[in-house]
Amino acid sequence: MTLPRITTRDEWLAARKELLEKEKQLTRLRDSINTERRNLPMVEVEKDYVFDGPDGRVRLLDMFDGRAQLIIQHFMFDPAWEDGCPSCTAGTDELSPGFFEHLHIRDTSYAMVSRAPLAKLQRWKEKKGWTVPWYSSYGSDFNYDFGVTIDESVRPGEHNYRTKAEHEARGSDFFDYDQPFEMPGRSCFLQVDGRVFHTYSQYERGLESTGGSYYFLDLTALGRQEEWEEPKGRSTAVRPNMPDFAQ
Repeated sequence: MTLPRITTRDEWLAARKELLEKEKQLTRLRDSINTERRNLPMVEVEKDYVFDGPDGRVRLLDMFDGRAQLIIQHFMFDPAWEDGCPSCTAGTDELSPGFFEHLHIRDTSYAMVSRAPLAKLQRWKEKKGWTVPWYSSYGSDFNYDFGVTIDESVRPGEHNYRTKAEHEARGSDFFDYDQPFEMPGRSCFLQVDGRVFHTYSQYERGLESTGGSYYFLDLTALGRQEEWEEPKGRSTAVRPNMPDFAQ
């Protein structure tokens, strides 16, 4: 049994106040990191990427839809797949019209880009009932240049700002998988007088920084109910047949 220890209200309150101090430290650290992120330099996107969209061919600048900023979700969808990545799909399911409206009020557009042909993206989008703009980068360098399609025959091995040698030095077998393979990511862009600049990209668990249901689950006693979490076995102590969301 790995459920929380039963205690008195006073003992719980003392432990909660102790944790609150650490949470406040985390909040201040997050604020500081956000400031550093905003102070990062930016790089002009000089390559003329062309994407397939529902209304025809578009360029990166078109995805801004007249706004100053653009967030692109690198949605995993290999050209050979018939269905989109389950994890990327789950994350997109959590996005609401209100979410997009709030971004638009702050002069920021949101779109998804995948390497699969447009017809497959549209079919999956229709099946899920999504309205988010979704473009195909099939046949372009976009996914390779932004580190979400891994193919050493096209680009030297690198992911999440680490080279293949750096991954191997850390004991990672990341590049041993059959290539090419897709990875998720998120990239941010700023346009100034028609010039597009890349300001930020994040990968792996960095993608959790935007919250979603995982951050709500982190507040609960059972957490995300995944195998890697501590303490072990907490979710199965309540529901023995609880699936592992990481599978």
